[in-house]
Formats: sequence, C-alpha cells, structure tokens
Amino acid sequence: MPCKKCPRGCSSVPGFCQAISSQPEAAAVYAHKGEEPPICGERGISNIFFAHCNLQCIYCQNHDISRPKVAREKIKLHSVEEIVEATAESLRQTENIVGFVSATQYSDLVIPIVEGLRDKGLRPTIVYNSNGYESIEVLEQLGPYVDIYLPDYKYSDSALAARYSNASDYPEVAGRAIKEMYNQKGASLPTDEGLAFNGLIIRHLVLPGQVQNSIESLRWIADNLSTKIHISLMAQYFPPAGVELPDELNRRLYKEEYDQVVEEFYKLGFYRGWVQELDAADNYKPHFDTTTSFG
Repeated sequence: MPCKKCPRGCSSVPGFCQAISSQPEAAAVYAHKGEEPPICGERGISNIFFAHCNLQCIYCQNHDISRPKVAREKIKLHSVEEIVEATAESLRQTENIVGFVSATQYSDLVIPIVEGLRDKGLRPTIVYNSNGYESIEVLEQLGPYVDIYLPDYKYSDSALAARYSNASDYPEVAGRAIKEMYNQKGASLPTDEGLAFNGLIIRHLVLPGQVQNSIESLRWIADNLSTKIHISLMAQYFPPAGVELPDELNRRLYKEEYDQVVEEFYKLGFYRGWVQELDAADNYKPHFDTTTSFG
C-alpha cells in the first residue's frame, strides 16, 4: 500500500525511510536546553527523538538514529503509550513544551500522542521540528494540534539537495510546505513570560563550501514569505563520526563563510532570530546512549 506520510510517496511500507508507521520507534525523550530560547526557556524542552527519517541527509548529526537501519539498542520506545508516558515524565522537569523531532515518518501518530498527553491532563505547547520535506495534506491534518512549526529550509539548490539528501525536488517541496506553515501561523511568535506558545521559526544550517546555497535560501524566504519571520541561522555543522562524506563536508564551517551569510541576513532586512558562534558545533553533538541528548 502506498505511503502518504511524506512527498516521496513510496509505493509500499516500509519505504525509503524504513519506518513502519504503525509501530513508532523513538530513541528517547530528552530535556534539551540547546534549542532557540523561546522554545526551551531555562528548564528546556521535552524533545521526542524519533528514529529513521524521510530525508536521509548524508551529514545528519543524528545519524545514529536517523538512518534506515537503526541498531536495536538505540530504540527505547516502541509504542504511542510508551512515548506518552516518557513525555509526561520528562515534562515534570522541563518547560511545558514538547518537541516532535523528525516525526514525519510517524505523522499519523502525532495526534494520538498529543491526545494521550491531554488525557493525562497535560496541555503542553507542541513544537513540530521538521526537515521541511513535508506534504501539504499532512500539515493540514496536524495544524490544529501543532502550536509552533520549527522547519528547516535546507536547500535552494536542487543539485545540492540531490547530492546531500537524495531529494532534487527539495527546494520546491519544502517551499510549498513552509508556505503552508506560514499560512497557518504567520510571521509572529507570541510569548508569555519569554516562552513562545504559537508561531513559526525557520532554521537554516550553513554548510561548508555552500555559502551561495545559504544566501539564496535566505533570499527565497525574504521574497516568498516575510522578513518578519524568526530565522535561526545555524553555524553548528560538524562532520559526523563514522560517516563517509564528500571531501567538501569533511571539515567545519569557516568563520568567513558564516559571516557572509550573516551579512546577507541583515542586508535582506531580517531582524528577528538568532545567530550562533562557530564553537556551537561542540555543544550540539548528540549522545543517544546517555541520559542527556547533547553536549
């Protein structure tokens, strides 16, 4: 039976991502303090890290759990009920915010998880943390349950998207998806005591040697959406250990590369969002075998 969870439209399940949607697999639910300030606050966000991924970027920092074949010992949660229980427990220690990290391949289970939390009397702010490669139909279904969309806009260059993520149509598909998120949420990011409770934040990771891709990605957002949107411009790229990469990705980002992109950010008129220090890469390495996810 064809899968309609994402734009790949695989003819059967499991498909490209190798996820079986009726059996959710998550590495863990972690309290994470490294996200953008309005969605993590002082105590952090409760992030659900789902296994597999519909994009499969060759440089993924979460490659241990995002690949089609994930080691059994990496998967700690195997059902909606287990995820709900783990999330409820995590919320005791974090802000009242839950992040669904790379949940596209289990998008049909997002609503049951949210409803499971509500059945426990919990109504956290729901953040949908996505690679941007989403179908409009899925986003329409999730709209009433998602408070904040947190998508990537990774590529403006289709050849680069094909080379790094096997998705030459990424610029168009992600563009349509983010337009739908924008139509649902607009450019505002309202907060209560510093914590966002509704809205849209677009992330973009600057890759080594790909300054023009980043500049054109920012231009697309400015031209097609709004310069009022909150942009998280990330410098945290690092070559993941144990992964075979093309030569150009086997290094960290140079300061002059990131500076060029930041300059374009301001030149285009963006004024809401966040930039990073280059040493951010040292703080965003995941550790899915420990009790904390990053550091």
